[in-house]
Amino acid sequence: MSGAGAARTAEIAARVEAFVRDVVIPYEKDQRRDHHGGPLDEMVVELRDKARAAGVLTPHILPDGNHLTQRETAVVLQKSGLSPLGPLACNTMAPDEGNMYLLGKVGSAEIKARFLVPMIEGRARSAFFMTEPAEEGGAGSDPSMMQTTCRKDGNDWVVNGRKAFITGAQGAAVGIVMARADEGACMFLVDLPDPAIRIDHVPNTIDTSMPGGHATITIDNLRVPADQMLGNAGEGFSYAQVRLSPARLSHCMRWYGACVRAQEIATDYANRRQAFGKVLIEHEGVGFMLAENLIDLKQAELMIDWCASVLDTGSLGTVESSMAKVAVSEALMRIADRCVQVMGGTGVTDKTVVEQIFREVRAFRIYDGPTEVHKWSLAKKIKRDWKAAKA
Repeated sequence: MSGAGAARTAEIAARVEAFVRDVVIPYEKDQRRDHHGGPLDEMVVELRDKARAAGVLTPHILPDGNHLTQRETAVVLQKSGLSPLGPLACNTMAPDEGNMYLLGKVGSAEIKARFLVPMIEGRARSAFFMTEPAEEGGAGSDPSMMQTTCRKDGNDWVVNGRKAFITGAQGAAVGIVMARADEGACMFLVDLPDPAIRIDHVPNTIDTSMPGGHATITIDNLRVPADQMLGNAGEGFSYAQVRLSPARLSHCMRWYGACVRAQEIATDYANRRQAFGKVLIEHEGVGFMLAENLIDLKQAELMIDWCASVLDTGSLGTVESSMAKVAVSEALMRIADRCVQVMGGTGVTDKTVVEQIFREVRAFRIYDGPTEVHKWSLAKKIKRDWKAAKA
């Protein structure tokens, strides 16, 4: 980062951190939750109003509409992640953050005005409709398995299919819907709710930080005007690639911040709690776990910064983001697990946010591609590179 850019980023990050610590963290005990444990939109709106007043709403997008670099974004989003509610309050949460990035990159002027601006202003939540029910053989980690279809009908496209694990669909105002046509994958912008998009079920999941949960959806003859398609028919997967790597990495940024917080709480506990004649941290088994966390945190931080620097060159960073996603999610899982262990019985209760961070990070090892899928993809690259070197 340049001197001026670094100073600006540090100032934004400091304001975000102060807001999350002083204003957002007290909301972690707020009981305005749905029956799945997720925060109600009423609370999200209240938090965003406070973020707007504090000047930290959508802090990674500057007033002139320009996006911070990925390296700068990492510094800011890590601070927003200090509470599971921080990204919601500051409007840096998935899927909105990734959807805003995508529309900012490839949306037409009309699409940006209609769909992107309300999202940047924190007035609209969004959902990304790609994953499909596994039991029906639909797309998951392999998007080529997509079964949702779309066909041209006059000036409209008609979409039919089923979607699953659609984060935030319940309560969203903007939808990005992926479907396949004869030409290939397509991506559409739609207003929500729409009677042709039915929420069938919102399952209970291990994570509880997302308003609206992760819904199962039926799309029944959804009509979308042709000018609400991103680009042209058949270009949907190329646009998904634009979103893919930055969205993977921003997950790493946010949950890195959460694990910094978990480490703070576990450290405080270990320095206060006594057992067998001394404070816990003086017992090697406990102190070493916290030391290992420091090492994992630093390695995760450096991996995020490295991948961000690749993306800042304009590269899609597909390989680098796979490596970062695996390394960071696995490191954060170890950190969260050790924090629970250090705190013993207290660590598995809701007396602190540590148990929630543990649950959220466990889900992160699956979201945006399970560890094993990324390793499989990397192994394929290793084989390709070997064959190319031998040719």
